[in-house]
Amino acid sequence: MNINELKQLVKEVEPKLSDSVFVNLHTYERNEKKLTLAITERLMRKCKKCKIWRSPQMLTALKNAEYGFDELKAMSPGGSDGIFLLTRNYKPKNQMMKKLFDRFIDKSGSGAEDIANALDTSLEDLLPVRLVSHHMRLLGLLKKNEHADILVLVDYDDTK
Repeated sequence: MNINELKQLVKEVEPKLSDSVFVNLHTYERNEKKLTLAITERLMRKCKKCKIWRSPQMLTALKNAEYGFDELKAMSPGGSDGIFLLTRNYKPKNQMMKKLFDRFIDKSGSGAEDIANALDTSLEDLLPVRLVSHHMRLLGLLKKNEHADILVLVDYDDTK
């Protein structure tokens, strides 16, 4: 999947975002495991507000979902692209942690519970992750399954 194809997919699902908790954008397959990438209206609003919606940087980050989530490399080795776990352990708390934990997962009415319900799981069973590219990180919740995962993106971070 190239950047232009991703841009077209984002354009096509955009009108559906207001009617759904999330919309599946694309399913990648790597090492015989599938990863469905989904986006939310919340992600779109935040990205539009900062004028990065459908930007090359955002689309590159979306494309990096093709790397999948590797449990053996769950914590990001510096400079790597892909999907990495975000934990509450890092001190001091960084912007990604504040956005995903304080302003989303731990905040009542944020939509986090709605995502868990739509995925037929508990919020505690979803992994907080960041989808990393060179220019930005997209933040989301990952539901792991044996043969197919789903990553629902809810926010972004471009702090250095």
